[in-house]
Amino acid sequence: CVCVSDCRTGKALLKEKKSSVFVFQTQRVMVVERSNTSEFALGSKAVDFQLPEPLQNNRLRSLSELKGSRGTLVAFLSVHCPFVIHLHSILPTLATNLAEQGISLIAISSNDPITYPEDAPSNIAKLSRTRLNNAFPFLFDEAQAIAKAYKARCTPDFYLFDADLKLFYRGRLDNSTPGNRVKPSAEEMYAAVDAMLNKKPLDHASIYPSVGCSIKWKPGNQPAYF
Repeated sequence: CVCVSDCRTGKALLKEKKSSVFVFQTQRVMVVERSNTSEFALGSKAVDFQLPEPLQNNRLRSLSELKGSRGTLVAFLSVHCPFVIHLHSILPTLATNLAEQGISLIAISSNDPITYPEDAPSNIAKLSRTRLNNAFPFLFDEAQAIAKAYKARCTPDFYLFDADLKLFYRGRLDNSTPGNRVKPSAEEMYAAVDAMLNKKPLDHASIYPSVGCSIKWKPGNQPAYF
């Protein structure tokens, strides 16, 4: 994932890519580094979890309960991030289309709601009920332990697991961003799903990391990999 340290403007445009460094232009100029995706390598087993779902009165939901019969897409999202807001129009459709193929979409927010009140559980529930049409479970990782277990860095950050819960794809949905005026399509995710279901190899050279806001860690809780 490519993380923008301050995501309140949300107008990042990819200008150039040089090896592992991406340069972005926003209302402020920032240079951020691409994460080492080998930290949670392809083929890695999904980490199980049990997290509350704010929309369902904080009912505890687990990966073993929610996983799909043919695959599972785990998405680290947040309420306030412009890069996630940009995807609101496509995420319910994506969830529905994946469900028809036996793939579950599970969203997790790990942001610190003390620092970012917009990401409080009550707002997760409101977003799930309204803009996201309750199309998929949106869980709250208060301890940030699951974000750490998955080596998550940003919102959005996507992990596509196969039927055996082995990581098949970690990358962006498509090439749209809040600032490039490209309508979200999830075409790159759909291509990854097609390859996974049809046992086709991925062209790893064409996989791009997600672009988004850095996860908002609690004071003193930032992981060493970040």
